[in-house]
Amino acid sequence: MNILVLGSGGREHAFAKKISESNKINKLFVAPGNAGTEQVATNLAVNPTDFEAVKSAVITHDINMVVVGPEAPLVAGVHDYFLADEILKNIPVIGPKKDGALLEGSKDFSKQFMEKYAIPTARYQSFTVETLEEGKNFLETLSPPFVLKADGLAAGKGVLIIEDLNEAKASLDDMLSNQKFGNASSKVVVEEFLDGIELSVFVLTDGKNYKVLPSAKDYKRIGEGDTGLNTGGMGAISPVPFANDAFLQKVEDRIIKPTVDGLQAEGIDYRGFVFIGLMNVGGDPYVIEYNVRMGDPETEVVLPRIQSDLVDLFEGVATQTLAEKSYDVTPQTAVTVMLVSGGYPEAYDKKKQIEGYEKVAESTVFHAGTTTIDGTVVTNGGRVMAITSFGDTIKEALGKSYRSIDKITFEKMNYRKDIGFDLT
Repeated sequence: MNILVLGSGGREHAFAKKISESNKINKLFVAPGNAGTEQVATNLAVNPTDFEAVKSAVITHDINMVVVGPEAPLVAGVHDYFLADEILKNIPVIGPKKDGALLEGSKDFSKQFMEKYAIPTARYQSFTVETLEEGKNFLETLSPPFVLKADGLAAGKGVLIIEDLNEAKASLDDMLSNQKFGNASSKVVVEEFLDGIELSVFVLTDGKNYKVLPSAKDYKRIGEGDTGLNTGGMGAISPVPFANDAFLQKVEDRIIKPTVDGLQAEGIDYRGFVFIGLMNVGGDPYVIEYNVRMGDPETEVVLPRIQSDLVDLFEGVATQTLAEKSYDVTPQTAVTVMLVSGGYPEAYDKKKQIEGYEKVAESTVFHAGTTTIDGTVVTNGGRVMAITSFGDTIKEALGKSYRSIDKITFEKMNYRKDIGFDLT
């Protein structure tokens, strides 16, 4: 089988590495990929949201399956594009169609979905510029901090958490009247703040059945002690120690089953991943948000723990036979620590030579923002590499990752030195 993975980050390198281990794979391609994916696959200079270019690549390389990494192609309708094309329609796409991708593409849609199917989530209301004053009035009914979410995709930056009521009102005005996040904030969801501990649970579904993938916790803030600006993720750990069997059973009963059943009830044929961002509030799970793909850097700890053939699972998704597929997970803990460019998540330089990563022996190096110039691997993004290790404990796995990081250098390299410390 020839498979094409769409995307260029650490998530896609993790997908490519796992897929390359399958005995079902013949040729593997990644578009556009990075310096890491080209070690296990052939990179193609194709933009994942340029569907005509994707089609051309699929035909040229006789692709039998497409795995979609990032959200943008899904929300834009890449799966629908394939189904509507006579040449492409029988090629499976792992990722939901446009109607299912609304779970991530529209915060308002996802909140309405949760409300309709009694899935626990924070109290909320949605507002447009025409109902701005009503939004300010609704803020007055909530206790601080106040949560404001741009309805559409805003590259992970569309959520504001604000302590002061007047500042929250001003921010709501800025988002709606001045389009602070562009079209993404033409509608804004205002919701109550849930006080608890965050984690994520991932589900792979064929639209009827599902497999619950390992739980993970990521670390968004740039600074130690969860301080500073939000990032795309500075590290992750799987499994999450406080997500015991009793808690995960609540997640399955109250959230996963109603979500899959709700999608069926809506007539949404959902085939792919559901990323459920959760808050553990006093032992009860509440949904913060849905994403319609795997997370990054969570993928770099979730996929390595799966011991089953990932391509076999994807075939189950495509043919709606997922329930018949074997699925095993290692009990060991996986941790990943993200190496980032100096200045990230604000301005940073690219094309900094990376050295020492090839000397890493006790960890897996997943490339994220990297590329190759004249045979030399250089930085090409804010988040550069994810260093993943296994251990019987978080402490053991972390020790391996940090020892591996000691071997790697690039100019102004930065990383958090406290990933997982809150869990040990």
